[in-house]
Amino acid sequence: MTFLDVDSVCHDFVERGLFGRRTGFLRALDSVSFQVSEAEAFGIVGETGSGKSTLGKIIAGIQRPTSGRVSLVGETIASHSMMPGREGRATLQYVYQDPGASLDPRWTIRRSLHEPLVIHTNFPKHERDAKINGMLAALELPFTLLDRYPREISGGQQRRVGLARVLLLAPRIVIFDEPTSGLDTLVRSSVLRLLEDLRKEFRLTYLMISHDINVVSSICDRVAVMRQGRVVEIGQVNELMLNPMHPYSRSLIMASPRIGGVRLTDDPEVHGGSIREQKPSPTR
Repeated sequence: MTFLDVDSVCHDFVERGLFGRRTGFLRALDSVSFQVSEAEAFGIVGETGSGKSTLGKIIAGIQRPTSGRVSLVGETIASHSMMPGREGRATLQYVYQDPGASLDPRWTIRRSLHEPLVIHTNFPKHERDAKINGMLAALELPFTLLDRYPREISGGQQRRVGLARVLLLAPRIVIFDEPTSGLDTLVRSSVLRLLEDLRKEFRLTYLMISHDINVVSSICDRVAVMRQGRVVEIGQVNELMLNPMHPYSRSLIMASPRIGGVRLTDDPEVHGGSIREQKPSPTR
């Protein structure tokens, strides 16, 4: 049975004019479908405005789809008429692009890490402390930062603390929105290695959302390429990077400085004229 199934998901944003009157709608997602296996790292890549972040929020239950459904192991977890309850929110966790978004500046790191466990579990304090200490060790964070405030730790540490809040709930799926945004090359490589190690250790399923195809190709098994709210191509990372079938996929790869040390040659079909839509290849 499929682990995560995204089936014909559409999402419309209402456009309003003077006095809030509805003047039309903008289709942000148009019949998006794909399947993800358990413990797979699945990338969603596209330029700004392609709909990838909206899709991630719908899968996480932060937004409702206009139509379509998202199911986990055959059970609907998000549709037009429903969003995940407390158990569903713990199962699917969303890691925001801003590393400090989940940290209240008025709270110590200790309180921020205790909060999700207090809300979603019945663990006594000593058990919460033990889980937090174990997670700090796994994320290579010093115990001394527990009594600090977000402003007193680095951006890289804030990112890891935000990740700790997510992993403490033992989610089955973690959705990352631009996980390496704002990081220099060295720190980015370190974060990606850490994410890969954590995926193996906790047998996590990842959805990695990024505009940078190099980021998803370095950690993901498969990747979906999105353009204007549609999935135009899905494939195994190695195959797609070496032989993209859709011109838009090729344009994303060509925009990257280097792929595996080799630049692809220019393609007039990409840089001139219109880009033809292509039916996505079947998921595997």
